[in-house]
Amino acid sequence: MSVNSSVKSKLFEQIQFGTLSLVNKIVIAPMCQYSATDQGEVTYWHEQQWGSYALSGAGLCIVEATAVQAQGRISYADLGLWNDTQRDQLKALINKVKTISPMPFAIQLAHAGRKASTEKPWLVKSGKGQIAPEHEHGWQTVSASNIAFSQNDVLPHELSIAEIKQIQQDFAAAAIRAVEAGFSLIEIHAAHGYLLHQFMSPLSNHRQDEYGGSFANRIRFTLEVVQAIQQAVPQGFPVGIRISATDWMEAENSWNIASSIELSKALEQLGVAYIHVSSAGLHEKQNIKIGANYQVPFAHAIKAQVNVPVIAVGLITEAEQAEQILQNGEADAIGLARAMLYDPRWPWHAAAKLGEKIEIAPQYLRCQPHGVKDLFSAF
Repeated sequence: MSVNSSVKSKLFEQIQFGTLSLVNKIVIAPMCQYSATDQGEVTYWHEQQWGSYALSGAGLCIVEATAVQAQGRISYADLGLWNDTQRDQLKALINKVKTISPMPFAIQLAHAGRKASTEKPWLVKSGKGQIAPEHEHGWQTVSASNIAFSQNDVLPHELSIAEIKQIQQDFAAAAIRAVEAGFSLIEIHAAHGYLLHQFMSPLSNHRQDEYGGSFANRIRFTLEVVQAIQQAVPQGFPVGIRISATDWMEAENSWNIASSIELSKALEQLGVAYIHVSSAGLHEKQNIKIGANYQVPFAHAIKAQVNVPVIAVGLITEAEQAEQILQNGEADAIGLARAMLYDPRWPWHAAAKLGEKIEIAPQYLRCQPHGVKDLFSAF
């Protein structure tokens, strides 16, 4: 079952994200569960899901996009961190998780902007699922400009300067609560067509003030959110960021890999702990060329231009595939999302395939497969 190789596996090497040390380079990427209460609070679903993540053997888990404002949720069933009750419930759950695993947990702080106010995806019967403001579970969305994501969506409210500053303050306040709740790292969600991405892309930002027009103006909001969070949390607390490397709208004046490289250089100057490279989500007519490793070239292009760690994602499903990306120097760590939902023990199986040892809960030591030697050790 194991693969004997004279080449040391890079996937199971340690890595540093700022001051945070990970035992391996497998990162559980954020995945919305649409299972919170309508007050943005955790439920039993999160308890069992996070427990599963904690026992997976991954180096880090980044929990789902968590809204810094009620109107910043993707759906009415998203987690929030805009009040102390939410913080206290998250803290209680993190404390439970820490009793079964030393794996660090991070939180992704987010604002959905014009892509907010949606139905749970499995309840959508047609269209994109946005709920109108006057309906139950719906509210008025906001964005950089009053341009909707879809022709079927309600036009978003164009944020004023004062409202932009308020959202920045809400990111900072949520970051403080995240530290108090016991998370080990904060990831800023600036990808997938949500609010920060909406400000960065010229397809969704037609502003004429200091937050629109030039490239420097369009990335200003994102850089200011990074700085606001860094100033709010303890010195040295790791803050990473997830970006969409391209809008996949090459025929238009859009956000692309060249834009992302310049953004990444600016983020490096601010001292982010890593750059998590995804793509798309901004425009309903995006032309994505999906296939194995389809987003890895974006991570590679960014990695060549910065010295901070870069996480690659995108249809990475096999251990050997992940290992090859790292051996080729295309990224510094591997983010897994759907693959981890499908197989919560993916890191165990990867270790077996690559001939590596993995630390697991001692209760599982007896399940090491027959014929595999020294796969498990207890943490």
